Amino acid sequence: MAKTIITVVGQDTVGIIAKVCNYLADNQINIMDITQTVMQGYFNMMMIVDTSACTKSHGDLSSELATLGDSIGVQIKAQKEEIFDMMHRI
Repeated sequence: MAKTIITVVGQDTVGIIAKVCNYLADNQINIMDITQTVMQGYFNMMMIVDTSACTKSHGDLSSELATLGDSIGVQIKAQKEEIFDMMHRI
């Protein structure tokens, strides 16, 4: 399994989750865990996804998600689980 951590942050608007999830489904990416919250108008979502069935490279996936984020007014970042774990180790 190839796990990736996706974070989405920005002003809350209608359809953020739908657009991100549609992109993931279109690219055969399975959502394993998801959490989201809205605090004082700011949307924050974190997803753990399985990219093992996705045919795109991690670089392409990350770039396309960033572009999608720009189009809907949020910041989307995708990090491989190993990198995310190393960055957040105590």
